[in-house]
Amino acid sequence: MLTNETPPKMLLVDDDFTFLQVLARAMRKRGFDVITADNVPKAESLLLKHKPDFAVVDLKMEGPSGLTLIESLRACNPEMKIVILTGYASIATAVEAIKLGASNYLCKPANADEIISALLCKAANPEQPVKERPMSVDRLEWEHIQQVLTANQGNISATARQLGMHRRTLQRKLQKRPVRE
Repeated sequence: MLTNETPPKMLLVDDDFTFLQVLARAMRKRGFDVITADNVPKAESLLLKHKPDFAVVDLKMEGPSGLTLIESLRACNPEMKIVILTGYASIATAVEAIKLGASNYLCKPANADEIISALLCKAANPEQPVKERPMSVDRLEWEHIQQVLTANQGNISATARQLGMHRRTLQRKLQKRPVRE
């Protein structure tokens, strides 16, 4: 896919070992020089040595969130294209990722071609039509919980208090996959 003499460097960060290996293989086949890490501290240790051009980072991992890595990625290479991947998508985390400096945000499952497209895309199209169908009540609840959780910097107890629910109830809701619409 890419034809440069020196292949662009791509950092992949995900704590799902199988997904990480499959994605790394797919990106190598598409012409990228791929380095991988399974958590934020390992990724940060690789940055100065490798100086990637692209980064694909999972949002939710053991240890620090992928969002905490964005600042280090930008400091290493201000021109780096960064895509945040997540199986727990919400408007609040998407907005937070973009505010922190991510180039794009994708929901899992995403294949290598979708990720490359997200990495290489230009600015968002303001003419893109908006869906006329409103979100379901379940999806609105999920979005609201994510917004309050983000405002509380991921603190479950503070979020539960603010939402007026028991902490265990909130934890159960967060363990479920979000409703699509």
